[in-house]
Amino acid sequence: MSLKQISSNKCFGGLQKVFEHDSVELNCKMKFAIYLPPKAETEKCPALYWLSGLTCTEQNFISKSGYHQAASEHGLVVIAPDTSPRGCNIKGEDESWDFGTGAGFYVDATENPWKTNYRMYSYVTNELPQLINANFPVDPQRMSIFGHSMGGHGALICALKNPGKYKSVSAFAPICNPVLCPWGKKAFGGYLGTDQNKWEAYDATHLVQSYPGSQLDILIDQGKDDQFLSDGQLLPDNFIAACIEKKIPVVFRLQEGYDHSYFFIATFITDHIRHHAKYLNA
Repeated sequence: MSLKQISSNKCFGGLQKVFEHDSVELNCKMKFAIYLPPKAETEKCPALYWLSGLTCTEQNFISKSGYHQAASEHGLVVIAPDTSPRGCNIKGEDESWDFGTGAGFYVDATENPWKTNYRMYSYVTNELPQLINANFPVDPQRMSIFGHSMGGHGALICALKNPGKYKSVSAFAPICNPVLCPWGKKAFGGYLGTDQNKWEAYDATHLVQSYPGSQLDILIDQGKDDQFLSDGQLLPDNFIAACIEKKIPVVFRLQEGYDHSYFFIATFITDHIRHHAKYLNA
């Protein structure tokens, strides 16, 4: 599968690159960002996948989070895909910011007209890692995942649906219980149809309840002044309660005064890189 390099910038001794490729799962051209730390010049490094939130592209994380120094120091290759297929000419794909373009929700759609392209779950868990493993100096056995908001939801479900695939998982302000929140109901109804049992297969709070349990330490940071927390979109308490019941270790940090923005992410990103490095470099 051919990769087209879009950009390359030196950063903390490594290279921040963006590539484009033809996705089989999504039936369109897709971009992803990849940071290659200095260590990648001489050996295979662990791969850490970042999933962004609503309206984002591959650019938001690489330009706003300030993750490069920590990734360089810990020798982690960091991959940030886009958040949805683009330019599929599906009626209604650009009508709202929380459904369609920029809002793939990391599910495999089963409903027309979305099911041909909106397969972000399979893209993120299968196609993209295969592409990365084949073309970059990464160790396929050492992989972790994290994300923000819709991408925090994506990171949690990818880890919970694939025990042992990811060494660690973390999230910033994740959508923890989408079957019960307005964003989730809209997205899941559109992509997955009216059968709510199908929704639960992509809901972290429900997945925890049936998680068979290879060891998974979860780190979550949540801003206390996050408008989407008070609006009932994120519902972390439901997820925490499910983790406690199943005895799955989760560190949940409610951060006083912080909101939902990349200012919040940038403040705590180094903690998350360290969290993953602990497991990836073990």
